[in-house]
Amino acid sequence: LREAKNVAIVGVSDKPIRPSYGVARYLLDNSQFNLYFVNPALDELFGQKVYKSLSDIPVALDIVDVFRKPADIPGVLDEAIAIKAKTFWMQLGISDDVSAERGVAAGLNVVQDKCLKIEHARFAGGLNLAGFNTGVISSKRNKSI
Repeated sequence: LREAKNVAIVGVSDKPIRPSYGVARYLLDNSQFNLYFVNPALDELFGQKVYKSLSDIPVALDIVDVFRKPADIPGVLDEAIAIKAKTFWMQLGISDDVSAERGVAAGLNVVQDKCLKIEHARFAGGLNLAGFNTGVISSKRNKSI
């Protein structure tokens, strides 16, 4: 996350109730990433162009963040491998061990069942920005318990 610059969000939605919408909005407002949205049904989101596929994006991608159903993962992985993405990230609730192994074998970093928004906020020290009002992350036990 610290080295990534260009991030594609595959399956982004223009519906505010969808998790992909919230993640995209959070990352636009709170991250250093250049975001590229992918959804063949949309033309624009948050004033930015939405691409029909990963291959349409004109820059090299550090992270391909996927909001698609598990059955779609192998096809999206094929696209990520073809464009030589560095990391293939399956959002919270999405995992596919066979695709993960195939991605690693192709040289990608693979993340499964994790939210890019939450992980960014964790490392940026602002989980409260992601909707978690914890204030501090620590491995030290609270002595008042």
